Amino acid sequence: MDDSRHPSPVLLASASASSTSTGRINLEVNGSRRSSHSSTKKRGHGSRSWIKIDQDGSSEILQLDKATIMKHCSLPARDLRLLDPMFIYPSTILGREKAIVVSLEQIRCIITADEVILMNSVDGCVVHYNLELCKRLRTKKDQSDDLPFEFRALELALELTCTSLDAQVKELEMEIYPVLDELTTSVSTSNLERVRRLKGHLLALTQRVQKVHDEIEHLMDDDGDMAEMYLTEKKLRSEAYTSSDVCSQTNYSGGDRVPSKSAPVSPVGSIKGSQKLQRAFSSIVSSSKYGSLISSSSSEENIDQLEMLLEAYFVFIDNNLSKLLTLKEYIDDTEDLINIKLGNIQNQLIQFELLLTAATFVATIFAVVTGVFGMNFAATIFDYPNVFYWVLIITGFICGFVYLSLLLYFRHKKVFPL
Repeated sequence: MDDSRHPSPVLLASASASSTSTGRINLEVNGSRRSSHSSTKKRGHGSRSWIKIDQDGSSEILQLDKATIMKHCSLPARDLRLLDPMFIYPSTILGREKAIVVSLEQIRCIITADEVILMNSVDGCVVHYNLELCKRLRTKKDQSDDLPFEFRALELALELTCTSLDAQVKELEMEIYPVLDELTTSVSTSNLERVRRLKGHLLALTQRVQKVHDEIEHLMDDDGDMAEMYLTEKKLRSEAYTSSDVCSQTNYSGGDRVPSKSAPVSPVGSIKGSQKLQRAFSSIVSSSKYGSLISSSSSEENIDQLEMLLEAYFVFIDNNLSKLLTLKEYIDDTEDLINIKLGNIQNQLIQFELLLTAATFVATIFAVVTGVFGMNFAATIFDYPNVFYWVLIITGFICGFVYLSLLLYFRHKKVFPL
């Protein structure tokens, strides 16, 4: 009876062994699935090398994927595409809830209230930005500038971009003016090819400078975008709001006592508690209104601060754009001058051709007379040899008169001055 009721130890061992082996098989299958899924995920979302710069001026190189950056900075995927080096996008500055997306020439970074996530590259502009930003943040205490962290990072990006574009504009000016001066003196195929190449570089550089100019102008015209870019104020406001919520919850839980189920509830006490709640609610509403007024006034001041910052670089980039437009006008004036010179040369060739045509016409008259006398026919004029000389002299005078008449006619019609 006991053996029938309880299973044998052999059966228990075999069952446990089978269950253990089954569990191992399931774990191996699940592990292989997870590994394949993770490898697929890594292949789908490849990580890139980024440089992280904090407020203290220390930098480190990190390997981050798009999902991590999107979650950390609360950015959509389309904003990260602007920073992708595989795609070529024009210069853009976007203000988001927790970050500023900056794509200016070679500088592509994400600026938050606490750090800068910079696209790692061997480009000299990126290396200069990293070193200069770390240097400025380390010496921040010795300076009297009260700009927040995100404005410092944005200012350096604008400064390096405008400086780089200004250097390219000056280099193009030094190269293009001698070529144009040489072209005005001697129009040749090599000079025309050099001017064509430099004009292509000028148009490309003008488009880049124009895009930076338009982006800064767009930010200056939109107060909402400038207010959105003040990340430090939004961070402090959210922290203050969170701390006020925590304090209100602690005061509410500490001030009110939970009544027991057996104790009677007095209506007077309930009335006093409701009055306390109303007073607390009115104080919270008034403080929130006061805080909103303070934040609105401070945001206006910060908008003015950012607007002055952008205005300085707007004037700088506008000066570069004016230089490029002046260069373009100089090239157009040189082309017009060359066209005028070519037209003048063409007119001189036409005049010379006209003179040759008139001379050919007169020579044809003389040739007709000589041809007539060269025919084989009997005439009494051949009996007098001196008569032929008179015929030649009279024909020459007639041809000269006709040629002078043609020249006077061309002068009267103002075909060419004589």
